[in-house]
Amino acid sequence: MPPTLTLKPGTSWPDTWRRCLAAAPEAFREERVFNLWNAGWRADGRVLPAVSPVDGSPIAGPPRLDGATARQAVRAALDQHRAWRHVPLPERRARVAATLDALTEHRALLALLLVWEIGKPWRLAQADVDRAIDGVRWYVDGIEPMLAGRAPLDGPVSNIASWNYPMSVLVHAMLVQALAGNAVIAKTPTDGGVACLTLACALAAREGIPVTLVSGSGSELSEALVRAPEIGCVSFVGGRDTGAAVATAVADLGKRYVLEQEGLNTWGIWNHSDWDALTAVIPKLFDYGKQRCTAYPRFVVQRQLFDAFLAAYLPAVRALRVGHPLAVEKPDDPAPELDFGPVINAAKAKELRDQVAEAVERGAVPLHRGSPDDARFLPGQDISAYVQPVTLLNPPRSSPLHHAEPFGPVDTIVLVDTEAELLAAMNASNGALVATLSTDDRATYERLAPQIRAFKVGHGRPRSRGDRDELFGGLGASWRGAFVGGELLVRAVTHGPAGERLPGNFPEYQLVP
Repeated sequence: MPPTLTLKPGTSWPDTWRRCLAAAPEAFREERVFNLWNAGWRADGRVLPAVSPVDGSPIAGPPRLDGATARQAVRAALDQHRAWRHVPLPERRARVAATLDALTEHRALLALLLVWEIGKPWRLAQADVDRAIDGVRWYVDGIEPMLAGRAPLDGPVSNIASWNYPMSVLVHAMLVQALAGNAVIAKTPTDGGVACLTLACALAAREGIPVTLVSGSGSELSEALVRAPEIGCVSFVGGRDTGAAVATAVADLGKRYVLEQEGLNTWGIWNHSDWDALTAVIPKLFDYGKQRCTAYPRFVVQRQLFDAFLAAYLPAVRALRVGHPLAVEKPDDPAPELDFGPVINAAKAKELRDQVAEAVERGAVPLHRGSPDDARFLPGQDISAYVQPVTLLNPPRSSPLHHAEPFGPVDTIVLVDTEAELLAAMNASNGALVATLSTDDRATYERLAPQIRAFKVGHGRPRSRGDRDELFGGLGASWRGAFVGGELLVRAVTHGPAGERLPGNFPEYQLVP
């Protein structure tokens, strides 16, 4: 019999919440979090109930503002922006650096909030916090040449981001935007992360960073956060449908914009023989249950290599570690080493299970289905947000799993016989953020990689969003507006020379750096 697991002492949600109250009493009350606008924490907005994906238990919900209040917050952010843009760079650097020191001090609490709010395993939650801190430090150390000949925008940067990387994507971007001389606004993601973002923004606000943090529905707040004339730039991370609506709004208004959208990232296998390398990388591709914009949910495999591919792939996927991120055998044990925990909520778990069932009914072949019996759970815990890994062969074209990113631990495999079929299958979603081609012949890679419509294409290794000086963007429908990463992130949120054309994907041009 497997050992009975227990929640690691000191890591419960009530314990975590008490630590938030002690760390930032200005931003948290006994029963709720506050919104931050006009340089003050405010008990406004209608608080919605929320539950943790980890075990279905109640946690802090977002205090949703109405559109009129959000409009006031944006006007106040413009006043902050007009003052902040004239703060000398050395002082901005000092304040951002002090914020990073505070984030480092509260690293463990921020990571624990990510576990409870969005279900990240402990290792990945810590990595999310560390990437934010280390990434912004790189900009603090090297910002002067990036800002040479450049000026802040005319208004604050409005950030609307998905829930999956609150620290390493959203907080990272906000602090770099502020370092470049802009006031920043962020909307808390509807699906999770409000307490983590509230704590991070509280630490930044204490150091004088001009940050606004509001909660609300996208439809209710879009007039203020996207269309308001005070906004200097809109930075969006999310799905294509919402991104298309944002793109239409900002293009009509002539605003600066950065819109990172989803795409079906693919891994091609063609004339390949290094199967040990593939086996080693498969578990890494399941980090956080593939709830990442740079996840690889599709393998496109040369038919004559399918048996060798399965021999390398199946042992790795069968060994994946899934379960409650804080369940331990003994109280002094460290948090478990997991590949992933729950997906973001029970509704998403049901959606994935329904999509898999429908695909199988229409002809997909299930090659692997993980079992809850192999996962690490507490006795009697709610597991409705957990999805075990699934692998399907040849999903039907009518299935969303054929052409769209599932954003969960579901792999699909498509078999091909020619290079033309390989490229067509790898380009199924009209653009992606990343892709990889595994082939023994470097010349084959060099010939085929430029025809794969992804911003980054790896040769036998995964590509990621990147840190520090690594650029990031997307081709096709996976990206609109300015590219980011390294110096490009600073250029995206500052004015340069007259007539400057930023690298990016715009209606009138595409410029790849």
